[in-house]
Amino acid sequence: MEEKWNTRNEMLIMAFVLISAIGFSQTDNKPKVLDKVKHIEPLYIDLVRDLGARKGEKELNIAGDFTNVKHGYSEYGLLAEYEFAPINRLGLEIETDFIFYRRTTSAIAIPENALENLRLSAQYSFYVSTKYNTTLALGYTQVFDFTDFKSYGDSQFVTGLVYSPFFVAAKRWGNNFHTLLLTGPLFRHDFHTDFTDVDWQINVSFFYSIPNSSHFVGIEFNKELVHGDLDLVMRPQAKLQIKHDLAIGFVAGFPLTKSENGFSSFFRVIYEL
Repeated sequence: MEEKWNTRNEMLIMAFVLISAIGFSQTDNKPKVLDKVKHIEPLYIDLVRDLGARKGEKELNIAGDFTNVKHGYSEYGLLAEYEFAPINRLGLEIETDFIFYRRTTSAIAIPENALENLRLSAQYSFYVSTKYNTTLALGYTQVFDFTDFKSYGDSQFVTGLVYSPFFVAAKRWGNNFHTLLLTGPLFRHDFHTDFTDVDWQINVSFFYSIPNSSHFVGIEFNKELVHGDLDLVMRPQAKLQIKHDLAIGFVAGFPLTKSENGFSSFFRVIYEL
């Protein structure tokens, strides 16, 4: 009787272990949802990709800006950028920037129009906390500066390089308030003078997302330390979500420190692929 009882229990235990193993295996094989905190991305100094990016995300941006320069001309910019996430939490981006000038007085020489630069960027979110609604990321941007259109064939095509490592910290406060910091050095190497200068960028943003929508309003403070002088621009902004995959952003720029640039405006069309 005892031997029969032991055999029966051994079989029950083996059956329990087998069922548990199958259940564990099925649970373990289920695709895990990657943690991602919803943050508001600045419209002017935007991120390479959403913080905590998920593999396969893609986005195309077209943007333009206008700046009233105090030296007697206006500056018009146009950019196109494509960003994507090849793996979870890693974003890559390629961006081209064009710049055009228009004389506003008859007695001033103005810069020449140009494909200003090419930017190649990467950003990795190394800390994502849904508990604290916080994401931290490190990134790097390589900028290639180009000569103006009129000098093609007569001078060096690439006129300089900018090496730009950066750090991003973002936090959502409750459901609707967001803050973000993007900062890092800018190592500028001018090929004409063979001189390398070090500047700093410190960009701080505050946003409020409209409840039950993807619209937001906010303000961005873009600070640069150039040759020891602080250049500070305040940029109030708003984003309108036209469709689930299409949005338009509007930005106004007001210099808060002595600058050669006056009022500026900026728009961005954002298309999720």
